[in-house]
Amino acid sequence: MRVVRTSAEAAFRADRWRAAGLSTGFVPTMGALHEGHAKLLRVARGECDRVSASIFVNPTQFAQGEDLGKYPRTQEKDLETCARAGVDFVFVAEAHDIYPEGFQTWVTVEELTQPLCGRSRPGHFRGVTTVVAALLSIVRPHRAYFGLKDYQQARVIERMVRDLHLGTEIRPVETVREPDGLAMSSRNAYLDPAARGVAPRIHRALSAAREAVLRGETRVSEIRGILARALAPGEDLEIEYADVRSAATLEEFSDGKARRSPDGILLAVAARVGGTRLIDNVVVPAES
Repeated sequence: MRVVRTSAEAAFRADRWRAAGLSTGFVPTMGALHEGHAKLLRVARGECDRVSASIFVNPTQFAQGEDLGKYPRTQEKDLETCARAGVDFVFVAEAHDIYPEGFQTWVTVEELTQPLCGRSRPGHFRGVTTVVAALLSIVRPHRAYFGLKDYQQARVIERMVRDLHLGTEIRPVETVREPDGLAMSSRNAYLDPAARGVAPRIHRALSAAREAVLRGETRVSEIRGILARALAPGEDLEIEYADVRSAATLEEFSDGKARRSPDGILLAVAARVGGTRLIDNVVVPAES
């Protein structure tokens, strides 16, 4: 596995693969890799002739006061993870390369970025879409792989790629969980033992709401109530949102009735546990 440290070399190597007629997969990351990232890499390895990944803690998706400075950086371990997964090269990017002096171009997806995480993190998705557009322009992969723990992000990136005709297939991959249901996340490293014991309530709440929908519950207010009651907010857990949306459009159900057809229902939670912001979701599929 080769470590590449400039966009010029990353583009050169990716272009050689394309010229040779090889299918290419790409996994963009911010480092601090865990089993969820490893799954993305393995799926890409199984579907593509060549696989690249990137490691870049993107400053433009962090608002003032967020955890940019303390975001975990474990590059040596990350490179080992990539090597074990069979990655061909890793682009370890630098901010001055991704955002050269005088940078002033931003990519914005409008409606999909407004609800859920977009409400509490203004500017976050602009940073995400801009950096992903830049990385896809450099590496030009046939497929790019994103975890569905960040469900809204995956849908936003799909929309951006489609709207801008970038020519990359976006491949969402199911969330990887700990045995107690906690979605794997780089930010789980922030959790102290007490917070770690509380965090699985998020998945339990989502599972309870999902079961209610499968039993026939359609009232959005009641589904939200199930989420809130199961989350049991208090000093140890603060709800940012516990919402019910169309899985395809992220829109609310205007008549207050959650319909499983044709797009399915997204149940999504963001909560602060011991001061750490965690997100998770489940999708109840369309009725067969």
